[in-house]
Parts: sequence; C-alpha cells; structure tokens
Amino acid sequence: MSPSEWIVLATVIGALVLFISEKLSIDLVALLIALVLTLTGVITPQEAVAGFSDAATLTVAFMFVLSAALLRTGALSTIGPRLGPLFKEGEARGLAVFMLSIGAISAFINNTPIVAVFIPVAVQMARSARIHPGKLLIPLSFGTILGGTCTLIGTSTNIVVSGLAQKLGAPSISMFQMAPMGLVFLVAGVGYMVLVGRHLLPGDRPVGDDLGDQFGMGGYLTEVELLSGGSSVGKRIMESPLVRDLEMDIIAIQRGEQRFNLPSGDMVLEAGDLLKVRCDVARIRAMKDRAQVSVRPSVRLADDDLRARGTTLVELVITASSPLEGKTLREADLIRAYRAVPLAVRHREEVVHDRLHDVVLRSGDVVLAEVRSHYVGTLQRLQRGPDAPFAILARQEGIAAFDRRRFALVSAAVASVVVLASLNVLPVMVAALAAVVFVVLTRCLSMKDVYEAIEWKIVFLMAGSFSLGVGMHASGLDARLAGAVVDLLRGLGPVAVLSGLYLFTSLLTELMSNTATAALITPIAVQVAERMDSSPTPFLMAVAFAASASFMTPIGYQTNAMVYSAGRYRYTDFLKVGAPLHLLFWLLATLLLPFFYPL
Repeated sequence: MSPSEWIVLATVIGALVLFISEKLSIDLVALLIALVLTLTGVITPQEAVAGFSDAATLTVAFMFVLSAALLRTGALSTIGPRLGPLFKEGEARGLAVFMLSIGAISAFINNTPIVAVFIPVAVQMARSARIHPGKLLIPLSFGTILGGTCTLIGTSTNIVVSGLAQKLGAPSISMFQMAPMGLVFLVAGVGYMVLVGRHLLPGDRPVGDDLGDQFGMGGYLTEVELLSGGSSVGKRIMESPLVRDLEMDIIAIQRGEQRFNLPSGDMVLEAGDLLKVRCDVARIRAMKDRAQVSVRPSVRLADDDLRARGTTLVELVITASSPLEGKTLREADLIRAYRAVPLAVRHREEVVHDRLHDVVLRSGDVVLAEVRSHYVGTLQRLQRGPDAPFAILARQEGIAAFDRRRFALVSAAVASVVVLASLNVLPVMVAALAAVVFVVLTRCLSMKDVYEAIEWKIVFLMAGSFSLGVGMHASGLDARLAGAVVDLLRGLGPVAVLSGLYLFTSLLTELMSNTATAALITPIAVQVAERMDSSPTPFLMAVAFAASASFMTPIGYQTNAMVYSAGRYRYTDFLKVGAPLHLLFWLLATLLLPFFYPL
C-alpha cells in the first residue's frame, strides 16, 4: 500500500472510532477528516472545501428549508387527531395506517422534523388508545426511514450517494429511480411491524402518570429554611452559595404569607425563607450546619401541589436540530431562556440527577422540567418552528392553526421540485433553489427562517464526508478495497458481491452516521462495479438502501436516537425488533435489487 492509502485507511479507522464512541459531534469529526487529509496532502485545499458548494450538499440544505416551510403551515399537526381514532378500532390497523402515512410524508420531507413533530402526537395517541408509547415511537422512526428510501429527496443519504457517484464518473440517481425497491421495503417493513414487530415492542413496562416517580425524584426534592446569619441570606439567588456550591435549583419560596413560584435569579433571599429546592437531599443534609439551613423531609411533585402554585411538569425531548444539542444544562440556562426549572435528564436508559448542570444534552435526551402553567402554550409555539429546541411530551393542548394558503403555496413548491427534477427540466438542486426563492417571495418564510431551517450539522457532515470519498478515490484505497471484495465473492457470482456490499454497508450504518457510511462506501461501490464490468447502478442502489437501513441500534440513524429516551426503550429493544427486519431487508435486497436494477 502507498503512503496515501495508509493515511486514508488510518483516517477511516480513526473516524469510525470517533463516530461510534460519540466523543465528538459527527459534524466535527467530518471536518477533522477534511483537515487531516488536506494537511497530509492526500487532497487539495480546494477539494477539502468543495463539499460545501457541491450540488448534493446544497440540495439537502434547500430541502431542509422546504420541510420547515411545510411545518409552518400546521398541516402535519392535523394528522395526529385523524389517525388517533384508528387505534381504537384495532392496534394493527392503526399502526399500519400510521406508518404508511408517515412513510408517504417522509418520501418528500426530511424525516428529522417529521419525527420531532410526531413524537408528542404519537405519545398522546398512545395514551388515548391506552397503549404503551413505546408501541408507536419505534414504528414512527422506522416509518420515516422506510419512506425516505422511496425518492431521491427522501433522505440526505440518497442525495450523498447520487452526488458522490456523479463526482466519480458514475450515473446519478434520478428522482423516482429508487421507488420500485423503496415501495417494496416500505410495504414489507410495515407488514413486518404489524404482524411481528409490534409484539416485540415494550408493552408491559410500567409507565404511570406521575412524572416525578418516573424520573425517581424522591431523593432530590426537599424544603430548606434559611436560618438567620446564613451565608445565603441577603444575597441574590444566582449569587447564593447554596445555588453555586450545591447546584441547587430553587423551585419556590414561601415568605410568610407570600409564595414565589419559580423565582428569578435576581430575587434576594431573606432569613426565614422556606425554599422548595431540587438537589441531592443526602448532600444538603450532610452540609446543613455549614450552610446554616434547616432541612425538611423529602417532598413529592404531587399534581395538587403543582396546581396550587400554578406550575406543571413537562418532558422536553431534545431534537436533532436543537440549538441546545451539545450544550450543558448550565450553558442552555433553561430557567432564563424558557422559564423552565430542570429537575432530571433521561439519557437513553439512564436518569441523571447528580451534577445536573454539567450534563451535556444530546439528541433524544428527555429533560423533566417544572414550568409555570400559563407558559406551556408559549413553549408549545416554540416547538412548532423549524429550529425548535425541543418537543414537548406532556400537556399537548392546542394544535397549530392550519394555514390553507401557505399549505397550498408550499405544497406547490415541493411538487414543482419533484416534477421538474423528474422530467429533467431542471437539476434537482436548481429546482429546490427556485422553490426556496418562491416560498420566501410569497412570505411563507422569511430569510431569517431560511437560515434557521437549515440543519448545519448535516451540511458540515456532508461536506466533510465528501472529502473522505474524494480522498479514498485519490489515494486508490477505494480500488484496493473493491478488489478485495471482488476477489472474496467473485466465485459466488455478481449477485453475491451485490449482497455482500449491501450487508456490509447496513451493518456499518448501525454503528455510525448513515451519511458518513454512504460517503465511505460509495467510492468502493463504483470501483466494484468497474471490476465486475457491470453497471454501477445496482451497487449504488445497494449502498443507498443499506445506508438507511438502520434498525438494530439507536445510534445509526438520528430519528432512532430521538425516540430512544422518549419511548423509554432499552438498547435491546432496537436489537430485538430491528434484527429480524434487518435480515428480511437483506434477503429482499439480494433477490430484488438485480431484478429492478440489472447487473
């Protein structure tokens, strides 16, 4: 192997470790890839940044804007109430219609905002039908994944494969070229979930209605009385040693006959104040003499108590595009930004109480917070925007008003992208750009909305990932790996090579970003086709479908990560439900890919 091949191989291995470990954000890892390959001379500086101006990257950015414009119409929020009654007629029927509806929407709209909108809707539907929310949230994620495989614009993965293939001299993917196989996957996936998968989802796991109990708040809520001469007396809440040293959150203050719920950080504390606080009860009891406070017994977050002081508990699910993602709770400052006191965080299977303000928020995390009841409506309005910081699971009253005019205009814009690109009148990037300009000119979105709608993490991930594909091709590593694949499987026939490529890609995407997987494997797929003296199309299709087929883990696809904590799943739930589906799709791909896309 040449030095450049060793460099690219080491970069790939390092990237895999970082993607899987989640030590760094995926977009930063992608930029590191571009930087390393540039500094080592494998690619030029121009090639390193070319991904930012690539048609595929720009197409994805524009589609984010169109998805946000459609969300703003309130159309998606009207679907939940219409689907809910179906579950009362039968869980199987309701699930089938739910997944097919989600899949149809996801074929033309980015799946991340769809999941963000439908997580609270699905939870409410589950509660109304008296079933476990976990019965609907994995199907929600899977439905968007399956729908995204039906068109070129259904997911960024398809656009990455198409764009990178074109860079490497292979034919790009047309708008509906994936539809035949995609529809088979959609129908087969929905059928599997209805007949088999739903029985493997958690249904007997207790949920309960008391959020305080669900988050184990018993040892983290108490009341303390400030004694005369205490170090916190006469100081503002934000300057109080109790708050600074014990990381205490003051939920309410009783001062004589007066009660201050969720007091501001500027409020001055006085001797005799009775504080209802969130902190480690055992820790404050151990330090009560030094802090000069009297500690009362632990308290519960009872509904009657909450109503009496005009507050309520909400569950805030951090979305993939949230500006809070990657920040600590201290940096996020939910109290000041959203008037919400964080009480606990559910990260995947773990509920975090200690050192709460140092917790780094990740996509899918659920924050238990206490907010003023009258402010819930404001938080609900915040979650309807394209840059929504969270989705609210509790108290989903009030559906976004359906704007028929905007819906007609935005729908026409999205339809124009599909039609113009399908008929080859305009490249899909140009059609998407024209649609974005149209929705701005018609005042469906402002330019500020456009900037906020773009998921810059995905844009940077794509741009950095493109440099990996270019580096593999420039170094010749793609040809060497393709040769190894062909030598290993050639004796079994071209179908076996195609099947092996699909299987490897699908297993890899369970461990790392689907976009990065697509960028890594696409150059290999092109070289495999060349060595097999075959059309590159079936091999590119294998990569596109396999890179989206992430069902066995919650980390391979960002929609899986978003529903992980919200559905109270365990890692094994994804493995139990997803492994048979993964095997089914591998068999279907092996049998049908050569039929729809001849070798």
